[in-house]
Amino acid sequence: MVKYLNQSEAMNIDKDLFNTYKFSVDQLMELAGQSCAISIAKCYPLSMDDKNQILVCCGPGNNGGDGLVCARHLKLFGYSPVLYYPKRTNNILYQNLFHQCQENDISVVEDIAEIQSQNDYKVVVDALFGFSFKPPVRPDFVPIINFLKSSNIPICSIDIPSGWDVEHGMPEEGGIEPELLVSLTAPKLCAHKFSGKYHFLGGRFVPEKLEKLYCLNLPKYAGTDLVVPL
Repeated sequence: MVKYLNQSEAMNIDKDLFNTYKFSVDQLMELAGQSCAISIAKCYPLSMDDKNQILVCCGPGNNGGDGLVCARHLKLFGYSPVLYYPKRTNNILYQNLFHQCQENDISVVEDIAEIQSQNDYKVVVDALFGFSFKPPVRPDFVPIINFLKSSNIPICSIDIPSGWDVEHGMPEEGGIEPELLVSLTAPKLCAHKFSGKYHFLGGRFVPEKLEKLYCLNLPKYAGTDLVVPL
């Protein structure tokens, strides 16, 4: 059985990837975002009726960076991603990722009311908060979290459903219930509480020595696939 990580294990693995194996943040972000786009394409194939618009909701941290990369790859795959990126950062990495989206003619929606009035999205990508999230949700993000909690549109959460406790899962007052969860590197403990239709692992970059050190017992990827169903 693949190992499900607690919060400290997830953080320590990230530190090892950066410090011991010399991965850069943007390198891991590219691999993560591409894995998410591939998982979405597998679960929600392109439609002949052109209903291929995907809303990608990005937060200010690494999870949001994964979402920006995911949006770019979705556009390259033939989808029509739309970005909702309400709290942008001055960090040059995120600025560059956002710029790449703009240069790929990915539209940006600024107003939550415009999102709430749109019902034609094929999927909504939840790239707001990652495994370092600690409740409560900040006021700036309450409207988009409430939208995701009440929407009937299928949701794809990147690594952690936003607002969930990384170890214990959905908060007592209720939370996002994604249809697709894309775990990165290795699934986190909260994924045991995931009850959606699709669960993929995107992490075909983990060095064998690191996998053995943490006893991850990762599943085998088929052929040249970058994701594997769990």
